[in-house]
Amino acid sequence: MPVRREDRMIQTDRPADRSTYETLPTVREVLALDAVVQGVPEVLVGDAALDARVRWLHVSDSSGVARLLDGGELLLSTGSSWPEDPTDLRRFIGELVDAGLSGLVLELGTHYRYVPAVVVESAAERGLALVILHREVKFVTLTEAVHSHIIAGQTDALRARDEVRERFTALALRGSPADFIVHQLAQTLGAPVILENLAFEVVAAEVPLALEEELFTEWELRSRSAHRRSDQRRERGIAPAAEDWLIVPVEARGIRWGNLIALPGPDHAAGRTAVLEQGAIALAVGRLADGDVDEWGRIGRRRLVDGLLSGRFAGAGGAAARLEAAGLPLRSARLYGVVLSGVPVTVEAADAAARALRGRLIMGTAPDGVAAPSAAILLSLPADAVFDDAAVLGFARALVDPTGDIDRLTVSVGRVADGVDAALVSLHEAVDLARGRRRRAARGPHLRRAENRPLVQLVTALRDDYRVLEHGERMLSPLIVHDLARSGDLLDVLEAMLAHPGNRTAAASASHLSRSVFYQRIALIEELLDVDLDDGETQTALHLALLVRRSAGR
Repeated sequence: MPVRREDRMIQTDRPADRSTYETLPTVREVLALDAVVQGVPEVLVGDAALDARVRWLHVSDSSGVARLLDGGELLLSTGSSWPEDPTDLRRFIGELVDAGLSGLVLELGTHYRYVPAVVVESAAERGLALVILHREVKFVTLTEAVHSHIIAGQTDALRARDEVRERFTALALRGSPADFIVHQLAQTLGAPVILENLAFEVVAAEVPLALEEELFTEWELRSRSAHRRSDQRRERGIAPAAEDWLIVPVEARGIRWGNLIALPGPDHAAGRTAVLEQGAIALAVGRLADGDVDEWGRIGRRRLVDGLLSGRFAGAGGAAARLEAAGLPLRSARLYGVVLSGVPVTVEAADAAARALRGRLIMGTAPDGVAAPSAAILLSLPADAVFDDAAVLGFARALVDPTGDIDRLTVSVGRVADGVDAALVSLHEAVDLARGRRRRAARGPHLRRAENRPLVQLVTALRDDYRVLEHGERMLSPLIVHDLARSGDLLDVLEAMLAHPGNRTAAASASHLSRSVFYQRIALIEELLDVDLDDGETQTALHLALLVRRSAGR
């Protein structure tokens, strides 16, 4: 059999790789070209078949044309040399499909006055686009128009790929974090993008809030199914469907860390796969630079905790689905909000400490108002796990490097929770506890539990009530104005006094002021507020107002 040769100047890439395939026009787009419209095309077999990509236009009337095809061609023919026997015609159509033909365009008038029924039936059975031209046209004109369209598209694709490559190479060189790269991918593709690790846990995601609950519920099952469909299509050489997830591995030097997933979205000039591959390269470069540090885990969990504390979830269902997709068990689990302050804590140490309790956690940065260094944690433990004071202190000690100063560590723990809503309350309780003034014992770590602080529980529960906010503003406004105007410390002095009721010596020491200066500050506070600070009810009202202000991170 002779070797078929083509001029390299007019060749286009075969649709072997997905990124090239995506930049080729579809049969539907080819039929919309002016030169084709002149032939008055009529689609006999269409629908999904018209979405097949066209690599090249091939003109032939030969009954043996199938052996000359490479796949992805649109065949233009008059049918003058096609088989006459219906059985042979059916076999002929099957051979075209097996050769990877994208579509068949038959011009009526030269040989056929109508299309044989067996051709229509065979094309419909095999999903081959079948189009007839009712008016005679110059095949050379059609060939020139289609080939020009294809080459122009590939030129545009190359230019767009260069732009995308430059953008994500710059991100990699700047050391951009994984979540920012995922954000840029979603912006570029105009579609949701998810980064998952090899355990099918979501590391970072850019997904509309309205889709979170539906998408991330049973994420592992959905992701595994999508991977399986993608692998099956790849093994069978079948082009991906428009509704399929686009999956690209993140790997380098023989090491695979996870996968990038893009949900269905609009076409991109560079090809959606090419864009996602550039993002995967940028992420892989970042992982190589990180070495053994699990930067992915740190970033993904931090964003989750930050999102919970700032209310960036559409609802409890979406938050629960996102947390479980990140690997945090919620069902039949005991959940605790925990804030660590005073000593730096690594994600690796926190993970190990949680696993020692048979649990999992996500860790982020504590909000403003908590003494640095600090970390906010949502801890999930089995239903039968014990997290009493001894267990909390053991957990805290496991977090700190042996060379660290354990005495500086303060652990604030919210009440046990069941479900995302209650877990969020527990996390806020821990934050509110951590924002309070420290009362040091001789040795650490120092433990604060919401169960022992009923007023903190009340403030957390009513944190967004306008009446509570108005109370705090009314009580403290003169002190706030004074401190802002003079860079004063009256609020801190008041907090120290309320933290040490009946012991102003200790309060002065906590304020780092001499007793005489401390008493002067107290007298000024009483004058500005026009209250008696020895009155118990006044102390309670002021304490509540301060807790409300601290709860807001001010």
